[in-house]
Amino acid sequence: MTDSYRIPLPKFSLGRIVMTESASQTLSPNDIATALLRHARGDWGDVCAEDRDANESALWDGGKLFSAYHDRKGVRFWIITEADRNTTTVLLPDDY
Repeated sequence: MTDSYRIPLPKFSLGRIVMTESASQTLSPNDIATALLRHARGDWGDVCAEDRDANESALWDGGKLFSAYHDRKGVRFWIITEADRNTTTVLLPDDY
């Protein structure tokens, strides 16, 4: 018997991916890549219900998308995709 796996497709384009200097120096590339995949698939990470609902609405009306994650060391970071979907930024909360 063959196992089959369903991999969710991205819900939107990330556009150009950029990150702040501090995020680049603090976070591992693997943690960033995993979070970017989650973000693109609509897994908003550790956000409140209000932000989750705002993201779901933004998928339809073209608003900004915001996700929050923790890396393997427990460092909190954010991913923000602009409303025009041209740019996605990885940053630490202190960078905002």
